[in-house]
Amino acid sequence: MKSNALILILFIAVTSCDFWNKEIPETTNKLTTQSLTFNKLPKSWDEAIPLGNATIGALVWKKNNKLRFSLDRADLWDLRPMENLEFDKWNFEWVKTQWENNTYKNVQDKFDAPYDNSPAPSKIPAAALEFDIEALGEVKSVELTLKDALCTVTWKNGTILKTFVHATKPIGWYEFSNLKSDINPNIIAPDYALKKDSGVESPVTGQDLRRLGYPKGEVLESDNEITYNQNGWKDFKYQVHTEWKKTENKITGSWSISSEKNKDDKQTAAKELVSVATKSGMANQMNSHESWWQNYWEKSSVTLPDSILQRQWYLEMYKFGAAARQGAPPISLQSVWTADNGKLPPWKGDYHHDLNTQLSYWPAYAGNHLDLEQGFLDWLNAYKPVFKKYTKEFYDADGMNMPGVTTLTGEPMGGWIQYSFGPTVSAWIGQHYYLHWRYSLDKIFLEEQAYPWIKDVAVFLDEISVHDEHKKRRLPLSSSPEINDNSREAWFHEITNYDLALIRFTFSKASELALVLGKNEEADKWKTILSEWPEYAVDDTGLMFSNKLPYKESHRHFSHLMAIHPLGLIDVSNGAQDQEIISKTIENLDKVGSGSWVGYSFSWLGNLKARALDGEGAAKALTDFATSFCSTNSFHVNGDQSGTGKSNFTYRPFTLEGNFAFASGIHEMLIQSHTGIINLFPAIPNSWETVSFENLRTEGAFLISVKMENSKVKEVRIISEKGGMLRLKNPFGKDKFTLNAKFIIQDNVIVISTIDGQKIDLILEH
Repeated sequence: MKSNALILILFIAVTSCDFWNKEIPETTNKLTTQSLTFNKLPKSWDEAIPLGNATIGALVWKKNNKLRFSLDRADLWDLRPMENLEFDKWNFEWVKTQWENNTYKNVQDKFDAPYDNSPAPSKIPAAALEFDIEALGEVKSVELTLKDALCTVTWKNGTILKTFVHATKPIGWYEFSNLKSDINPNIIAPDYALKKDSGVESPVTGQDLRRLGYPKGEVLESDNEITYNQNGWKDFKYQVHTEWKKTENKITGSWSISSEKNKDDKQTAAKELVSVATKSGMANQMNSHESWWQNYWEKSSVTLPDSILQRQWYLEMYKFGAAARQGAPPISLQSVWTADNGKLPPWKGDYHHDLNTQLSYWPAYAGNHLDLEQGFLDWLNAYKPVFKKYTKEFYDADGMNMPGVTTLTGEPMGGWIQYSFGPTVSAWIGQHYYLHWRYSLDKIFLEEQAYPWIKDVAVFLDEISVHDEHKKRRLPLSSSPEINDNSREAWFHEITNYDLALIRFTFSKASELALVLGKNEEADKWKTILSEWPEYAVDDTGLMFSNKLPYKESHRHFSHLMAIHPLGLIDVSNGAQDQEIISKTIENLDKVGSGSWVGYSFSWLGNLKARALDGEGAAKALTDFATSFCSTNSFHVNGDQSGTGKSNFTYRPFTLEGNFAFASGIHEMLIQSHTGIINLFPAIPNSWETVSFENLRTEGAFLISVKMENSKVKEVRIISEKGGMLRLKNPFGKDKFTLNAKFIIQDNVIVISTIDGQKIDLILEH
């Protein structure tokens, strides 16, 4: 699957190191100070200025002396079926038999090879919009202002370009003002037409677009508009359209992309969308666009004394706002910024559910953006019938599991099947449902979405489990992403800590949620099944992969420590035994080293160390991510770009999960609530004497704002959205404070019984 071992590409020019080593001014929580700036246009698509709204996106850069907007739409997918996924012939029982008979190459040939060799199913790019800017001369500055998601390019001759993708409409806008010479847009179609067999290429680097075999697209031009129509596999087609208006020294235009999966999927054409937008006008559209982004940024903010981490947090939360939305497809590997290099995107731009989609939504919770995460949950709910069909056909089981690698429509894609067909994929996804419930306390969501999903997963795991010689449950085959890559040894006879943690989480939370809903018999059933699973495999170095395989080789995926983070089943709050396991596990992780890590490993480590209450370690891990594993535009490019040897991987396939896990790591440093007690600044470095945040969300549906100055918490402001018992670890120590509500203190925890909408202020007495 998403293996960094498939191919190594040496990256010669170190870019992100220069970007981060330049002098960066101290930042504040004022959003107006946050921007992405360059003194020239980027010359690579993965260093471009990113604009998007989760449905369409654009990358602004320079190619061959042309200003280029690489255009994308999230639902542009070649959905042809993957070869060999005929589960009536080859199913989980067949896989198990091949594994037992040591004929596992049969499995690799049937399920794994097609993913590597076939160009589709795959996400595909749309087109590019280009402008010949040679006559404009030298660029003075390029800026993306995060507060309004507006890209401004200024030339030394006085020409100015302003461009944005509307926050909620599938429309992009561009306006050149103070023009000294004429300029016209041009649509550049991807080279889909099959000219020759380009051979099999790695899914990491992307396969040649021409292997899709599409006919040449149709480009229609008139005086002030261009339309590009492209037919794809079967009845799939899409349209890109732009039109513009010229006045004295100015050109103003808009663009859109529309798509139809098949003949029955009737959608409004891009040409019509642009026509409607043009009548509204760019100024009106900009007003509603700015209003959405203003509301987005008011949801939460942080102020850190570390300028690198502060800047990166805002960049990550900007990308989250540009990539996640209810009503749009979920965040895929590259979201709406598909590669513009004549190839398919890395790993086909698909949905990897063995880490990537999960990490991508981590900042939604404490970041107070549950509405944007709901888009992912809506997609999961919509394709539950597809997942249940797959569960029945591949596993011959009731309940539900979902494929670990899916298309836009939830269909399995194959690949390294230990992970693409793994038995606990839906269990990790189930944590999103659980957290959405805990952070929202939306009872209807609990009844209609969270518990039904987790219950279906519990039914499936109950049915496929078997008993070992000690009368403990285990899976017929277990795995631990992506340990032992795609070899036969990537399947384990004994249960792995990865699968076990997800299973224990599922039955524990199924019981908890059933009790909340008054389903006592179901709660007892899940609790009983939970007791039948073994304890975690632990040795002198902490958590192992399984009871036969310790962690002794560096690996990018921390699958063995899921119980610590993100699941929180092993936690420092549980006492000395858990504290020792966590301490030894992290010590061993550091000792073995980061040679085989990628960028998301460092983001995850930041979250992990924050959960271990190690502020210095969390800050270092997140700094390493920001300074060594990001392109100049902040995109996570997997490999080490700094030349400092933090990882042996130096290639640069762009994926987003590391970016969003970084933002979550900052949240974990500032506030934690997974234990039922809200802990303020649980993991910040000692040098962070002045820190603040506004409207971070906690479990129990509380919004928290805090100011700390000179290492003392000065004030805490809380909004209780749903009422209930608030438990806050006393942030004032022995200092006196005032509180505008009745409270008691138990074991240094402030306890307040709140009502819906109550506002609570805790102020340090001077």
